[in-house]
Parts: sequence; C-alpha cells; structure tokens
Amino acid sequence: MPEVDYLFLAKEMGEAIGAEKIVMDVFERMAYSRDWSVRPASDACLPDMVVRPTTTEDVAKIVKIANKYKVPVVPCGGLTGMAGGAVATYGGILVDTKGMNKVLEIDEDNLIATVQTGITIAKLNEELEKHNLWFPHDPESKLASTVGAAIACRSDTTFGVKYGKIEQSLVSAALVTGRGEIIKVGHGKTLVSSSGYPLHWLLIASEGTLGIITEATLRVFPKPKDRVAEMVAFPRLAGTVQAINQLIQAGLSIESANIMCKNRFQYYTHEYRVKCGREAKVPEWARGVLCITINGDSDVVNFMRDYALRICKDLGGVSIEEREIVDAWWTHKHTLAFEPFKQSWPDSQRTTRFGAADISIPQGRLDEAFEKYHELAKKHELEVLGMNIYIQTPYAVHTSISFAVYVNDKDPAHIQRFYDYVRDMAVFAVSVGGSMTSYQGDGEKFGGFCQHEHGEAFQYMRMIKENFDPNGIMNPGKKFGAPRFIRNWEGFV
Repeated sequence: MPEVDYLFLAKEMGEAIGAEKIVMDVFERMAYSRDWSVRPASDACLPDMVVRPTTTEDVAKIVKIANKYKVPVVPCGGLTGMAGGAVATYGGILVDTKGMNKVLEIDEDNLIATVQTGITIAKLNEELEKHNLWFPHDPESKLASTVGAAIACRSDTTFGVKYGKIEQSLVSAALVTGRGEIIKVGHGKTLVSSSGYPLHWLLIASEGTLGIITEATLRVFPKPKDRVAEMVAFPRLAGTVQAINQLIQAGLSIESANIMCKNRFQYYTHEYRVKCGREAKVPEWARGVLCITINGDSDVVNFMRDYALRICKDLGGVSIEEREIVDAWWTHKHTLAFEPFKQSWPDSQRTTRFGAADISIPQGRLDEAFEKYHELAKKHELEVLGMNIYIQTPYAVHTSISFAVYVNDKDPAHIQRFYDYVRDMAVFAVSVGGSMTSYQGDGEKFGGFCQHEHGEAFQYMRMIKENFDPNGIMNPGKKFGAPRFIRNWEGFV
C-alpha cells in the first residue's frame, strides 16, 4: 500500500461525512487493535484512522476516498471474532459500523425486519420483543456481536437445528462494494426467487473482502411461548449424534442441539459451581452430553420433551435430573446478562485464555475427530479444554465443532504451537470431507491457506473479489495472501 498522509486524509474524510465521525486519537484507535483471536499479548494491529459512519451514504463516501488513495478499509462490528477478521492487519481505515444501529422497519404481517447492520443481535431482539417477535440467530456473543458481523462471518447460532445459520434468515441486503458503489442484493422481502443470481449469498462469510454490508432484511419469528431444556449423558459420542438423528426422524421439532465432552461440560457449568459450591457431575462412564431445547406451545413442548427423552433412553442415554445443572448450562449459553466488573469468572477464564480449532466434519467421523483432537493437542503440548458441537442446519445433522485448548498468550512459543495445532486440525478436517472453519471464518488466521480446502475454485473466488474490489482495498490479508501466524502451510495449497 502507498504512503499516505492520514492527517490530510482525515481532513478530506471529515469534509465528506463530518469531522465528528473521524477518530485519530491513538488511545481510541488502540481499542480497535485486537479481537478475541489468539495473538501475542503485545500484538496490536493499530488502524491509522477510525471512522464511525451512520448511513450507507457515509460508507460509500469513505470507500470512494479510500480508493482514491489506495488505502485499506476494514469493517468492524463488536470485535468478538476469533480469527482476526476485523482487525486492521495492514493499518488503514477501520470502519466502526456500530453507529449504524437503527431498526428501519418491522413488518409484522410478513415477519420481516430491516435493520442497519451495526445493531447488535441483543438490541435487535430487544426491539423485536415489543412486537412479540424474535430473531433466532443467537451466538453467545450476542450482546456485542452485530448483524453485519453475523452475516460477514457466518457465525454459529444456538438454534441452528431448527432455524439454520444466518443464510436461512437473510432475505436481502444493501452493500457498499469495494468500488464505493451502493447495490441492493437479494429479493426484497421474499426468500423465494428464481430470478438472477442470489448475490446476497455471496455476502455470507465474505468477511468484508467484497464490501461493507450496511443494511439487512431478515426473516423473524413469533416469540416462542414456552421452552424447555434437557441434558442427557451418553456412553459414546456417536450415541449423541444417533440420538439427534432419531429425534429429527421421529418428527420432533428440536430447537437447539448441543454436544459436549465431559471436559467442556465442566467448563460450561460454572454458574452451578457458583450457586451450589460443588462441581456439576455426570456419570463416570459418560463420554458425551447432549443438550437440547424445545420451544412452542406448552402442551406440545411437554409432549415432545417426554418423547425425546424416551428416544434418548432407548439409545442408552441417562437424563441429568438435577435441574440446577441444566439451568446453569442454559444460563451460561443463552441468558447470562453481562455486568461489567461484577462477573464471577472461574480461574480458567480469568488467568488463561483459550483458542479453538473450529472445524466441521461429516457426522460419521466424530469419534475419529475426537481422537485426533487429543492426539494433536498432545503432540503440540497443549492442555485440552474440551469439545463443543452445535448442529447448524435445519433438521439435519451437520456439525460446527470447537476443539478448544488453553493458550498462554504471554508465551510466543505457546502461541506458535497453538497455530500448528490449528493447521493440523484443519488439514485433518479437509481430508475427511469437512471444512477448515465452521464459525470463526478464514480471517488472518487462515488467509490464503483456505485454498487447501477450495482447490481450483479458489481462483474463481479471487476473480469475484477483483470484480467487487478491483483495487484490493477491502480487508486485505483476509481469505487471500499468507496467514499471519500459521507456518509451513505452503505445501498444502
């Protein structure tokens, strides 16, 4: 990228969108220099300028000026990502989208909401609740995660087995391309169309490399009247998957399905330890814990719960009867409110951070993947935290897996071993017909290493990128180019 006088650029940008929307103070910019990705404690990707647009037109002006000077443009939401997708790897202009946080329309008759994409998912649901509606894309980071980031990252959701990932909810969108042009993609307020190319699907997992998504029209749902949560222990991991398949085949409308190994179960029941003063217990023989929720009218929910538990029992599952354990898990995963400086975090979360290989694999390879996880963690001298799986496709078992390990981000050698582990897990996933990343995105973590998964199609992805962003200014270093921390990757592409 060419040398640029950012003070001069800030003046021109301020004249275009308003000086109050430009941030040049180094301490304010520092707040945007990291996300939740594993990186050295001293590492900071400091943007040269932060801009805070409030409209689509603001964003178009920003991108046009950036094109004039050939400087990087990096869109940013809540910075909750784990792959470095929203950090300014090469400096440049970071676009903080959170000022674009308006609900533009709630169409109750058609169960559609149109929003600016800087709104957080929690805030969107707060507004929808006034209309007895609900947006079911539900990452654990919903208090900070924005709608735009959910689209651009294709992040996980708690309720995927019923409602799917974000693409099942995205009807249409407004995009400022890398050329600075505003285009509308999708089909207005309908999900059903055979006309043209479904360009809105190109935005899914695009990570800001094609442009900046500024508005989204989303499918929403009536708020569920009732919900129950249950946990069942199984002697084999494969048994948990078999159970989900049979629940679906039986015609049950399961709202969420989550699988944990025993280690991850202990991690996610911290609220129980705080309340009860002891560890949450599962049977010694248990290898996997299946957690499900069911929503709807109370009578229907209760019937489906009883039927589901009967199926699980027939497959060798044993229900966890202590309601405090189930409630503690659900609180941690879905309903926990964040109170700054008042959270009672466990030592494992306060003193040591974690990272994860977030692969997806065919369901029949789960036991093999679990063994590979332990094998590679041992090889790279990493402590296992545990496995967590969400089922992410409506009424079908396709897995999004977090194989997590503890990481000391004060030790560069430890960080490097972590990324060696992530590389090896990614290669394994592709070798069994899976994917390198299921919820974090390629980011700067994988960059062009993702070519290992996509083969010849990668060149077509590059051509799509060049059409949307001919000057290569949109989020450089993500999806294309060398990964930031992964080494010895060239032999795989």
